Amino acid sequence: MHGWVPATVQVIAAVVLVCAIGWRPRRWRVLRLSLALVVGVVLAVWAHWYIGSMGVASDPAPWALWIWIGLSGLAAGVLLLGWAGARWWRRGASVLAIPLGLLSSALALNLWVGYFPTVHTVWNQLTAGPLPDQADRAAITAMQLKGTMPAKGIVVPVSISADASKFTHRDELVYLPPAWFASNPAPRLPVVMMIGAAFNTPADWLRAGNAVGTADDFASAHGGNAPVLVFVDSAGAFNNDTECVNGPRGNAADHLTKDVVPYMISNFGVNAANWGVAGFSAGGTCAVDLTVMHPDMFSAFVDIAGDLSPNTGSKAQTIAALFGGNADTWAAFDPTTVITRHPPYTGVTGWFAIPGATQNGGQDAVGNPEGQDLAATSLCALGKTKSIGCAVVAQPGKHNWPFAAQAFAAALPWLAGQLGTPGVPQVPLGGPTAAPVPSAPTGPAPDTRAAGR
Repeated sequence: MHGWVPATVQVIAAVVLVCAIGWRPRRWRVLRLSLALVVGVVLAVWAHWYIGSMGVASDPAPWALWIWIGLSGLAAGVLLLGWAGARWWRRGASVLAIPLGLLSSALALNLWVGYFPTVHTVWNQLTAGPLPDQADRAAITAMQLKGTMPAKGIVVPVSISADASKFTHRDELVYLPPAWFASNPAPRLPVVMMIGAAFNTPADWLRAGNAVGTADDFASAHGGNAPVLVFVDSAGAFNNDTECVNGPRGNAADHLTKDVVPYMISNFGVNAANWGVAGFSAGGTCAVDLTVMHPDMFSAFVDIAGDLSPNTGSKAQTIAALFGGNADTWAAFDPTTVITRHPPYTGVTGWFAIPGATQNGGQDAVGNPEGQDLAATSLCALGKTKSIGCAVVAQPGKHNWPFAAQAFAAALPWLAGQLGTPGVPQVPLGGPTAAPVPSAPTGPAPDTRAAGR
């Protein structure tokens, strides 16, 4: 999806749009085509404002996105204003130009966020195709009874009760490494809760984040041992950004802590004491929040390009949308406030992954006081004052799913060792690209919500 496909589709869309416009009378071009252009410009400006107001963007969107949104509006205007008197083939081109323009916009959007890495991924998502190494509960039970480790881990869909949280959610997924099948009952392996971005499905980490491939490679290098991964639904719907809190959008926090954790312990025999959380973007914010709020449950986190705190825009917008206007409830889920109020932590560690450039050892992004860079350094510095071991790790990339996949692969050896995965040695926190973290700020932590997700 980053090769010839987007370019080919966009060239075809441009040719069809030119054919739809064609060479028409001067009066039509001056009046109606000008009006169609205004429609396109208004649509592009509105889209730019709308995406910015949602607070879900970090890196600036490519100009191609706004251009194709504008051209889609132009195509719609040409269809409506140029239908009368047009020849049949021009009408056909006018009709075809709209979906081609929208498809080109979608491809530009995907180039920005990296949600679909390949055409095959798109097809599987649209057709609800099988996930990598997927099997059902009956199949994994039969495999476990045989006591033979498979060459790769197995992904199993699960339907977790929401009796405790009353949170309406979609089916979730569990990755079982080869070592889980070696005995019956299964060995008590550690667990990593995997959380996606603001707009998500539970399968995003598998399709866009290559989490299964990363875990399989890790297990292959460690005798089949790796943490169990549970891919949770923190939203309940693709566009319901809960930020993993309890509020008007649902009791997402209760679902993750009171539904998912007990289910995994009782159904898969995992280690109740060795849990970690890894998340990308809004999921990275969730990873920090869950850990500092529940250090008795989670002892390690990987925050990949997360924010300073749960947010859906400005602080006022966030309090209104996520907490029903209750500022006290917002404070209860704000990591800075939680860490400040908490006694010194014991045995809690975290890996902050941020996108950075390659010069200066890949760490110059840490000195750039914007967005997730500042959020990571601020939270890590504050955490160290409360005995939270942490590192800020800058790697080449942008705020997109390819970066998330790369960051998780880099952090997994540390995370697996930190959680006590059998046969996995502990490795230093942060690795060679860990950036120095400044002392904790003396005043309030800076607000980075406007920088996005």
